Amino acid sequence: YCFSVTVTLKRRCQMYYDFAVKIPAEKGKIFTKDKGGASYVLFQYGTEYKADRKYAVPKRAIIGKIDPSDRTRMFPNEKYQLYFPEAVLPDELPEAYRSCCLRIGPYVVIQYVLNEYKLPKLLEKWFRADCGLLMDLVSYLIVDEDNAGQHYPDYAFCHPLFSDGMRIYSDSKVSRFFSSVTKEQTTGFLDDWNRRRDHTQRIYISYDSSNKNCSAGDIDLIEYGKAKDNKGIPIFNLAIAFDKSNRVPLFYEEYPGSITDVSQFVHMVDKVTEYGYKKVGFILDRGYFSKDNIRYMEEGGYAFVIMVKGRKALVSSLVLENRGTFETDRDHSIRSYHVYGKTVKARLYEDDTKDRYFHIYFNPSKHAAEREHFEQTLDRIKIYLEKHIGDVITSSKVCQEYFVLKFDKSGRLASYTERKDVIKRELDLCGYFCIVTSEEMTASQALIHYKGRDVSEKLFSADKSFIGSKSMRVQTAQSLSAKIFVEFIALIVRTRMYNLLKETMLRLESKPNYMTVPAALRELEKIEMVKQHSNGHYRLDHAVTKKQKTILSAFGLSDIDVKSMAIKIGNQLSGSPVPADEPIEEDDDYGEDTFDIID
Repeated sequence: YCFSVTVTLKRRCQMYYDFAVKIPAEKGKIFTKDKGGASYVLFQYGTEYKADRKYAVPKRAIIGKIDPSDRTRMFPNEKYQLYFPEAVLPDELPEAYRSCCLRIGPYVVIQYVLNEYKLPKLLEKWFRADCGLLMDLVSYLIVDEDNAGQHYPDYAFCHPLFSDGMRIYSDSKVSRFFSSVTKEQTTGFLDDWNRRRDHTQRIYISYDSSNKNCSAGDIDLIEYGKAKDNKGIPIFNLAIAFDKSNRVPLFYEEYPGSITDVSQFVHMVDKVTEYGYKKVGFILDRGYFSKDNIRYMEEGGYAFVIMVKGRKALVSSLVLENRGTFETDRDHSIRSYHVYGKTVKARLYEDDTKDRYFHIYFNPSKHAAEREHFEQTLDRIKIYLEKHIGDVITSSKVCQEYFVLKFDKSGRLASYTERKDVIKRELDLCGYFCIVTSEEMTASQALIHYKGRDVSEKLFSADKSFIGSKSMRVQTAQSLSAKIFVEFIALIVRTRMYNLLKETMLRLESKPNYMTVPAALRELEKIEMVKQHSNGHYRLDHAVTKKQKTILSAFGLSDIDVKSMAIKIGNQLSGSPVPADEPIEEDDDYGEDTFDIID
């Protein structure tokens, strides 16, 4: 028998594997739905009783897309594995073969960095059989700047791999790997990774956080919060602790989207203590400024370098007190950053027990830009007010801050005047900013320390832009944690690549535009091996170019190393083609829809 049911499904990105399985025979629990020229299979995994309406609402999830050539079969997605864990899915794709042209340049460089940090041994300790696949996923994230698991076989098709026998795994194997990674494995790796660091050395840790979008509604970590790029969808927060002194990521934290950065910070300080770091200072953005955080660091004996919001009353009063005493004095010039700086001592809050070091800076170019932006804001408000004289308006906080509004008896706007004293104060503060340190240092030293956190900013830029991880594209909490872990390993490798390339570029007479990580990878992708028709053996197609030699030199490598690696890859692949195929991806948007039950 057939009947229809109406249910609302949340929008989420469904990623379908590129092989078909038989539609499960679960009586009364399997439904189909036609949408956009395709048919989808849903599994009813439970019901939710609505007390106010006094009936149960079915809870369903899409588990696959029907194969149009055989409607008894479907292309499954990750949810299929969640609700049917006993199902056997292929690890390797069965029909296509490896590309006859392999791009080996990035592989050579990434292998160098992995070996430099001794990551293969450390990862093998915790991941054993899947260590090769994990390193291949790291390479895929860095080279293709993508984190969608179903696209991995495309990358593997034309690149050498770290997996045993250079096997090309299917996207279902990748999905199962993400679902199999445990907290014990990721925590164990981070413990070992931080144990390797020199705990006797004085280091400054730059700590920052960001948020990521994720539309999977059944992950506890995903909540609505204060997103930096608010798209109206749930988020989770990701924070990274970065050793600024040695320029290497130390550890990361994932926490719910509703938790603020300020409240999470104390837990990070505790983690630093657990990892055994002793001589530590923290470099923090203005978002972490709070009395509780500062006191917590002091109780642990940690130093701090923290940016303070320029409009805070204490800072603005210090700026105005010292305004005109250093902005044109060459003794206060910090030429490398095009600013002038001065250090004064003051209490940070009323009940503070000791003086702090406030480093006040004036940036001439920033002064002009901020002043013009403020003037434009005032102009826009005046145009708005002028247009609405005689109207009933709801004035904003900004509007009331800079203008005195007068209304008639009926509540209509009659006139407005500028708050000249407030506006003058704002103009006087343009171009100034302040850094507070717990230890005595010069304004130049404090700025150099704080600017060192630019690396952690670039780390988040790399994570979201260059590793394609603005959204996570997962359906389960375990997969989310696993993918974050793989991204962290990728960030370790990519950060090292960034540092080595930058150091080499600074030594060169010219400043070539191919010494950034993305440009260098594009250039290294041109180092290719081709398959010989006569014997099926892969050989280097052409000599290494001058540009490629410059890039390789940043890693202490040469064209001889590339030739040696090409021989190893050729020998490993000789007579051992590995299957691959192209995955299928679909993005569905469902609202109120009707489904047919299969019985």
